[in-house]
This record gives sequence, C-alpha cells and structure tokens, in this order.
Amino acid sequence: MCTSQVTDIKLEEKEILINKVDPLILFGISDEHLKIIEKNFPVQIIARGNKVKLIGAQKDVEAVENVLSELVFVANRNKRLDRRDVETIVHIIKAHSQENQSPAVSKVTQAASELDEVILFTRRGFVKPRTPGQKRIVEAVEKNDIVIVIGPAGTGKTYLAVALAVAALKNKEVNKIVLARPAVEAGESLGFLPGDYKEKIDPFLRPLYDALEDMLPKELLKKYIEQGTIEVIPLAYMRGRTLNNAFVILDEAQNATQMQMKMCLTRLGVNSVAIINGDITQIDLPSSDHSGLVEICDILKGIEGIGFVYLDKSDVVRHRLVRDIIDAYDLHKNGKKGDEK
Repeated sequence: MCTSQVTDIKLEEKEILINKVDPLILFGISDEHLKIIEKNFPVQIIARGNKVKLIGAQKDVEAVENVLSELVFVANRNKRLDRRDVETIVHIIKAHSQENQSPAVSKVTQAASELDEVILFTRRGFVKPRTPGQKRIVEAVEKNDIVIVIGPAGTGKTYLAVALAVAALKNKEVNKIVLARPAVEAGESLGFLPGDYKEKIDPFLRPLYDALEDMLPKELLKKYIEQGTIEVIPLAYMRGRTLNNAFVILDEAQNATQMQMKMCLTRLGVNSVAIINGDITQIDLPSSDHSGLVEICDILKGIEGIGFVYLDKSDVVRHRLVRDIIDAYDLHKNGKKGDEK
C-alpha cells in the first residue's frame, strides 16, 4: 500500500486485532477499503492476516481506528460491506475530526454517535433522521407496533417510513413490505387519464416507487416486487388480507375514509408493524366523507402499542421555500376565518 507522507509530526504505531468480522470483508478485495481510508487520512495501514498496524499522527491513528470499528459494526449488521459504506463512514468521521470543538467533547465519539442514528445505507449514502420530529418517528417505531405520523408536506414522512421498512427487511425483522396509498383524485378525474386501470393507478403510487428505487439496487427491487416481498398497492387491495411478519405503510392516509382506515389497521397480523402517514391540511376526499386519519386521532388515543407523532414546519426538509409556503397558506386560512367572524 502507498504510504501517506507525514512530516515534522511524531508518528505513532498501533496494532489492532480484527476478531469480530472476517478480515476479507473488512479489508475489501485487494484491500480496496483500506486504500479508501488511506486516501482520506495521512495514515499508513499495514494488514497482515487478522492484524492491522496503523502508523501516523496520534489524532489520525485514533480517527482511523474509529473508522475500522464502525466498519466492523456495519459489516456485522448488514452481513456485508461495500465501497459506499466505507466512503460514508470515512466522510462522517473525517468531517468531525476537522471541526473545531470544545476539548471536553470527543470528536470521534460524536461521529460514532451520528453513525448510530443511521437507519439505512443506500447507493446514495445513508438515511438518518434529520430533524427532531423525524427522530421521534424512529423512537416511536422502536416502541410501538403502530405509529401514526401527521405533518405537513416536505417533512420526509414517506421517505423515512420506507427507509425504516427496508432496514427491517434487510435485518430480517420482517418478511415483506406492503406500501399502500388511497387512489383518490386530487382535482383530476381518473376517467380522463389515459391507459388501463393499472396505468391510471401507478402515478398515485409513484412516490413510493421513487423512495424504494433510492434505497435498493434496481435488480434487487425488481426481484422483490416479482416475488411479492415488496408490494406497492392501492389501499383497496388490502381488504380481506391478514399481513403477518410485514412492515405496512399507509401513505397519504388523510385520503382514507373512516371505513378504509379501520380496514387497513385491522389487517395487521403476527409480528407486523405499521406506519400511517398523512397531512390533514391536504384532504382530497369529497365533502360528504370524513378522513379516517382525523378520526383515529381521537379513537385510538391512549391505546398501548399505538404511538402518535406530530410534525410541523420546523421538520420540513425540502427547499427552504416550502416552510414559507406552509406559513403563507396558514396565514391565508386564518385570515379567512377571521373575516367570517
């Protein structure tokens, strides 16, 4: 391996024993993973069998030691390790090691803590909660079998739910994922859309496919869908089923009627988890119907095993203008109410 040059700095040597993971997985083919680390830290890495020697400045050796420790953790959790995993971990720890922090706070410990929040490593990097509200969602899913998430557009409800579902599938906590959305018209008539029924419905389900495509390789996703391991369906298709060992997501739940909501919630079988997502400010149901999402806020409140998470504009993770747009609509709505009095 190439040796990084370190001048005018006292070098430290440290030998690490690799005993919790196959060294071939950790090091990568032809030591590919170690070469990535060497490119990012001025440390020479010498691998022999299940031992690794690190040579460099003390702070850099400590950072690389933490990189290797986190890689062992990820390899054991995912049963594999690839280039993207290594680059992600190196990026996190390198970023923290370069920041100016209080001496009382360990930079590496902070980086490791951030890595612990990662839900899923993907081809684009990783998914982790980015706001306090998103953290509450993750905590609620850990403690409850049904989690109801209510919040405005742009708060990452769908994306985070799909990431949690894919992570549960990868970790073999569930055997399948079922993602559903009500096929409700939002100002447009299905009858005027071109194509057969499936072609008319697919656009309603497209956001769920988009999230899945971000998190799984194309061929693997195709295989999962063909095998029925992952289902993306209109809400009505859940009727009459019992979903065991499944991670169920009902998205756009504000457009589920009261009967549809009851039907969905009573599909859960043994060892199943459900996330119900919705924005009660964007209900597209006819005025004669009532939103099942609004109703369950009262009906299911206080039941053990069911958690509620409410998000607000501070949890918006889209373009900065989305928050301003939400504010503008709220002010407009409240202004109209004031005029009516």
